Amino acid sequence: MIINYFYESDFKINEESIYSDWIKAVFISEQKRFEEINYIFCDDEYLLRINREYLDHDYYTDIITFDNSVSSLIMSDIYISVERVKENADDYGVDFINELKRVMIHGVLHLCGYKDKAKEEQELMTAKENEKLLMFHVEQMKKEYV
Repeated sequence: MIINYFYESDFKINEESIYSDWIKAVFISEQKRFEEINYIFCDDEYLLRINREYLDHDYYTDIITFDNSVSSLIMSDIYISVERVKENADDYGVDFINELKRVMIHGVLHLCGYKDKAKEEQELMTAKENEKLLMFHVEQMKKEYV
């Protein structure tokens, strides 16, 4: 199980290992296994180009998750616009890091089979995001007390 972090902007996650441990725990909690997840952090324009080129969408978004899985082996490239996450955090009145974690886990939940097109799917996705965000603190506490 490999999680890679790539940066196409000035942004960088501190302590990537804490995030990796959390993401692995989320997959385990959903009884899913993955081979490799690549997070690519970028700006709005970078992600807009990806959105136009691969999805034929002409709008800004905070995340695009490409599911490159083979059979039941999960592999993915998850693109996240740091600019969009910052704007979302401001719009929702939440801390940037919390919004970043929400977006990061949103992509993972899509890979676990959760959808968000219909209202009921959105409600379940939000509930799952909240559940998995709480796991981040558990993983962090484990590191502090081990």
